[in-house]
Amino acid sequence: MTTKINHVAMMSTNYAMLGRFYEVLFGMKSPKVSRPESAVTVGDGYVGLNINPRRPGRPGGLDHFGVEVEDIHKVLDRMDRNFPKIKTLRRPSNRPFAGITTHDPDGNIFDLSHVDKNNKKDIYTQGEWHQDRYISHFAIRTLNPEKCAEFYCDILDLKLVNRHGNDDNFYITDGRMNIVLAQWDITNYANTGIARSGPDHFAFKVENLKLLSGDYELKSIQISDAAKQESQEIINDLIIAAYNNAKENLKKKSAEELSKVTGGLNLPPDFKLPF
Repeated sequence: MTTKINHVAMMSTNYAMLGRFYEVLFGMKSPKVSRPESAVTVGDGYVGLNINPRRPGRPGGLDHFGVEVEDIHKVLDRMDRNFPKIKTLRRPSNRPFAGITTHDPDGNIFDLSHVDKNNKKDIYTQGEWHQDRYISHFAIRTLNPEKCAEFYCDILDLKLVNRHGNDDNFYITDGRMNIVLAQWDITNYANTGIARSGPDHFAFKVENLKLLSGDYELKSIQISDAAKQESQEIINDLIIAAYNNAKENLKKKSAEELSKVTGGLNLPPDFKLPF
């Protein structure tokens, strides 16, 4: 059975602005007829990114992912036989793709739809296309990553990717898009500030990392014609925010790696290693 990971969903109060953000920086395309009053959908030619308005009582950020399958009845039968306690929820018929919402053994939510579902809307009706920047993986922190990996492989026919070295993560793929299942436990709450399990991040594959060089100097950007129609101030703010966030994350990661090399020594901030 062929399975495709077809979308990632998030919640935000600034869903319209976020849609433009991903169009500007990653070249994602929006549907010909948008629906900004209810949600924004952009795509990379394979995976859709659904940015939904955050409703009262719901947290912002990443919410779930979705898959398309050739035979949804086969999937539901497998779930009934092997995981009878997992329930399913049928979605309203006006949803752009999802037929059913359910979850894995750890409670991580995903949408399930039939590949030939006839109520597809928005970016999901435009077929596939190739672009240099695209979503490469979706990461979930969960209590039992191995058990969840087995669930997705056995129930959805996704494939397990071989791990290397002492990597504690589990990786599954549809052949193009990957899901990373990372371990979470209560020590993460105390030591790293990662407060709870669930969707953690998604990542882009880009054509050229040399956009950043030297001491994190931004060398150049490309702005799509569609994005140029937006307010220049909004575009500038989005680019600056994205760059500064990436810069801080890179500095933090570099510091962590350096700490591993130096064995946790409290070296002065301006200390230069001889290599």
